[in-house]
Amino acid sequence: MSPTPERIVVVGASLAGLRGAEALRAEGFDGELTIVGRERWRPYDRPPLSKELLAGRLEPPDVELRSLGELQATWLLGYSAVRLDCVRRRLRLGSGDELPFDRLLIATGSRPRRLRALDPAASGIHELRTLDDALALRRALAAADRLAIVGAGFIGVEVASTARSLGLEVDVVSLDPPLAIAGELVSEFTRRLLAEHGVRVHIPRTVVAVQRSEAGQLLVLDDQTRLEADVVLSAVGAEPAVDWLQGSGLQMDDGVVCDEWCLVRGAPGLAAAGDVARWPHALFGPSPMRVEHWSNAGEQALAAARALLRGPGHGRPYAPIPSFWSEHFGVRLQSIGLPERGEQLEVVAGDPAERRFAAVARHRGQIIGAVAYGMPRPLAALRAEIAQRAASLPFVAS
Repeated sequence: MSPTPERIVVVGASLAGLRGAEALRAEGFDGELTIVGRERWRPYDRPPLSKELLAGRLEPPDVELRSLGELQATWLLGYSAVRLDCVRRRLRLGSGDELPFDRLLIATGSRPRRLRALDPAASGIHELRTLDDALALRRALAAADRLAIVGAGFIGVEVASTARSLGLEVDVVSLDPPLAIAGELVSEFTRRLLAEHGVRVHIPRTVVAVQRSEAGQLLVLDDQTRLEADVVLSAVGAEPAVDWLQGSGLQMDDGVVCDEWCLVRGAPGLAAAGDVARWPHALFGPSPMRVEHWSNAGEQALAAARALLRGPGHGRPYAPIPSFWSEHFGVRLQSIGLPERGEQLEVVAGDPAERRFAAVARHRGQIIGAVAYGMPRPLAALRAEIAQRAASLPFVAS
């Protein structure tokens, strides 16, 4: 690895890739900078895809992310990375071209997880990860009366809300309760919201077959229930987009294994950020974690870019307080920390019956996360408490 890099390649042109490239320039890198993106679009904001853009209130130009500065970078959009050679320091693209690099930032994010019974290549079956996915689903919903959603995570619940606002009948099929990752309290609250807004929820169920019918799609569930729909959305979660790293020799464990500074373990000159990165977080225990929240993608990219130029051991390790928000049926859910790792959620303000409450999650007596529906002020105070505890942790390098 050269002491002063002349060529840096960023693989991934979404939020993490863009913010990482900006940070490289802000940190003084003035060499050749190349950004490779599988999609044809410049970086865009993903949260509106399941809400305002799907509903037709926003168009593609409205969700484009504005770069914070002049990057003076080469953008290779519509190009897929297919192979990484860490020894030769070469990145091969689907076009057959090879890009040499001194340093490389992995920011390829995640891709939809798929059920065997649901083939996204089949007519009438959709996924929602990219802008093109959202536009295709929007066109399909405009000509549909009934939507079946497989999966009750954030994408599934948000699309159910949007589809009901457009007047569609909606069925949700899931093995897990709605928003199960946010805890039982939030899950039960969301289940009531779905029912109150006319969404039929089938739990715990999964799809074992999809058949074409005169009406469109016929979903066969594991209890032999049959659901008819014009459009089917598969929303059963995501997995790190690391297929192009097979044979690279990088350590993998549900993502790219990194150290506390987001540098790839055992691979000098490589860093990772966003959904694809797994790293140890001092506040949340010794096991490395991977965070798929939108806010983390941008924050982690800044840390990874700095470490890529400075090396490990400069400054404190990357230890953010994860946060995200979701909006469905006119109610906003906010979360900080890792409430799913707590023993239980305890309401500390408001009342779930009134659709306004805040709750904390504790692990071994310590607050490790909090959630709130419609009550941002208590959440801000709880975030400060968690952040203060994180700041008091000793600096320990692995």
